[in-house]
Amino acid sequence: MSLKNKLNRLKPHIKSEIDKPKTEAVQVRDTPEIPFREVWEQENVSPYYFDGQYCLVREVIYPLDYQHGHYKFRDLLEAVSLWNNDQTKHPLSAAGHEPRDLVFFDTETTGLGGGAGNTIFLLGHASISGGSVKLKQHILPNPGEEVALYQSFLENADYTTLVTYNGKAFDWPQVKTRHTLVRDHVPKLPAFGHFDLYHAARRMWKHKIERMKLSIVEQEVLGLERKEDIPGFLAPMIYFDFLERKNPEGLLGVIKHNETDILSLLTLYTHLTFQLLGRDKAQTPRETFEVGRWFSYLGQSDKAKQKFSGLAEEGNEQEAAAKHALAFEHKRNKEWPEAVILWKESAEKGTNKQRKEACIELAKHYEHREKDLELALEYCRLAQDIREGNPTKKDMIFNADLQKRMNRISRKAFPGQAQDSPN
Repeated sequence: MSLKNKLNRLKPHIKSEIDKPKTEAVQVRDTPEIPFREVWEQENVSPYYFDGQYCLVREVIYPLDYQHGHYKFRDLLEAVSLWNNDQTKHPLSAAGHEPRDLVFFDTETTGLGGGAGNTIFLLGHASISGGSVKLKQHILPNPGEEVALYQSFLENADYTTLVTYNGKAFDWPQVKTRHTLVRDHVPKLPAFGHFDLYHAARRMWKHKIERMKLSIVEQEVLGLERKEDIPGFLAPMIYFDFLERKNPEGLLGVIKHNETDILSLLTLYTHLTFQLLGRDKAQTPRETFEVGRWFSYLGQSDKAKQKFSGLAEEGNEQEAAAKHALAFEHKRNKEWPEAVILWKESAEKGTNKQRKEACIELAKHYEHREKDLELALEYCRLAQDIREGNPTKKDMIFNADLQKRMNRISRKAFPGQAQDSPN
């Protein structure tokens, strides 16, 4: 039977359904009762209703003069202004943005792994709003209320410039995964720029902090020590207990932990900016050196040279390392006389690693630029004589490459002779 004939057969049934009196509309779901509502309200938490669901939203306002660690929130305004005035190209640069554009963001989840089985039960963010810092937290009261959670999270905020702590690898991918499950009911996730302070902290302080947890960075760097804080690893268990008993007492501790995490991001971003742009007068020589290394990695040679040169003139514990690094910045800019002077100093006074590197660079220079093969061989032999305990695989590769270099230079210096042993 053709499709047309089937439709014709259905016409009487369709007509009869139209002629039937309309039934009473389905009753809209009643507003759900919120257990312990009085307790929530005392903590600035109110319900957010959407599409028959609800989540809880907490709002807290801090004045810009509020002190969090070594800084006041007002200092963030200066940090953003410094980026806009300096125009330095850097992953943390806020050039082109205003302070209110930065959204400091953190989540709490039911586990540390990825995938759809890991639920986000708390989305928190803070930003400058007028003359204050407004912090907002979206809380999932039940696993079945995620539509309301993400609707409340996405409807009014602009997340195009997130500031997180390891959020690029964890928090935001988790948001994307969970959002996929409710994307037909809530606004789209925005495209966003991202300032991940975890990687910045590792670059700056891995020499003195073994575990780069935010709470440890707070204590060691930001002048902040948490009291009566709930460890992050307990958050999933506390949330599951909340789901069972509905009493928010324990969960409020997790919410406070998340609040401190977010506020610390403001302080950490400010401190990193002051370190990078020379505003921090208490910056240690090692921190200055790490800033120089970071600029060097980014190809900002002028900035790197400025940092290394300042250390090379001060006679501090970073003097040798700074001179060695400065030599490579001169090499990058083909400033060979300046580089050679510094390499010779490194070859004589540096660490074993620096001495080896300097000797190889000098050997290259005298072989290819000065055409002084005898001096090139001499620096190769100096590198060969530097011994460091039991050789590692890296040492073995270095020695093999060094031997090849010595053989090649010997063939140039003594053509036609056997070169198995240049010594």
